[in-house]
Amino acid sequence: MEKERKLKVGVTCGDPAGIGPETIYKLCMDSRMLQESVLIFYCPIEALNQVKKQFDLEEVAFHMIQQPTQAQPGKANIISPKTQPQIQLGKPTKETATTAYWALETSTEDLKKGHLNAVVTAPLSKAQVMLVEPEFVGHTEYYQKRFKDEGALMVLCSERLRVALVTNHVALSGLLEVLTKDAILNALKNLETALRKDFNIIKPRIAVLGLNPHAGESGNIGKEELEIIGPAISAAKNAGVLAFGPYSADGFFGSGQCFQFDAVLAMYHDQGLTGFKAITQDEGVNYTAGLSVVRTSPGHGTAFELANKGTANETGLRNALYFAVDVVKNREDYRLSTQNPLPFSAGVKETP
Repeated sequence: MEKERKLKVGVTCGDPAGIGPETIYKLCMDSRMLQESVLIFYCPIEALNQVKKQFDLEEVAFHMIQQPTQAQPGKANIISPKTQPQIQLGKPTKETATTAYWALETSTEDLKKGHLNAVVTAPLSKAQVMLVEPEFVGHTEYYQKRFKDEGALMVLCSERLRVALVTNHVALSGLLEVLTKDAILNALKNLETALRKDFNIIKPRIAVLGLNPHAGESGNIGKEELEIIGPAISAAKNAGVLAFGPYSADGFFGSGQCFQFDAVLAMYHDQGLTGFKAITQDEGVNYTAGLSVVRTSPGHGTAFELANKGTANETGLRNALYFAVDVVKNREDYRLSTQNPLPFSAGVKETP
């Protein structure tokens, strides 16, 4: 990749009644962030003006554009919707959800057209967006559908810890219907591929969590570890994946054992994310692995309860931006290093 060519990264506002606009504004206050990549923010300009005035933030010169091709390096490029929503911070409405979905749809179209190298999505409210788009389940499922990538995998990342999920937004009552050996095996394969291509880890080691308390205690507290999870781990090993477990989730995170692996595969949402967020606070990054495109997001939510206080921290958004750029570059490095492999040669046996 040419050194002088800066990557173009789109950043969505999420639900503008949440902390998305505030974290975007504070990110733009650091002029260094505008130098690393060409940043394009999909956000109502009035939402940014509102947080500036309400929280008495320093002036930021925004560059209004209509499309990514007009974006300029070193500037806070803004693509704003034609209709500005009425926003009361901390009070999500159908109107703010419509804006959140507009930002997601518009940035996705630009990503599909190749105008962006990556997208960072600020958090939105799934319940509110479902009022606008009933089939919406979450960002991960949305991108998987839009890009027709079957291997999409939610991975929460920090400097020391990576946690992936076999199932995403599934109710516990329906978990066993989708938690199959094949689902776990596919997640392990997709995670291992992402660790190699997106993280430059040559031979990643993956820990797999059990489902039941104490990982089933040899079948005394549930048999899923013996009948589903264990066989999936064995099949993954046979396919060349360094998978280990199943481990009991509580002791695994509590003892620090989670730091001894390159990634952890959890069976369901709260099993993996509770431990991750307790350790990383708001500094984690939500990464959708297994896509043909690069999408990241701050690890925190909309934080409507903080949106009118002016105390939102932009660290999560900054980390998500850095992470997106790193993945794009790692993928290019991987492509270049593997595009012309040397042909295998058995050699010639010397005669004595």
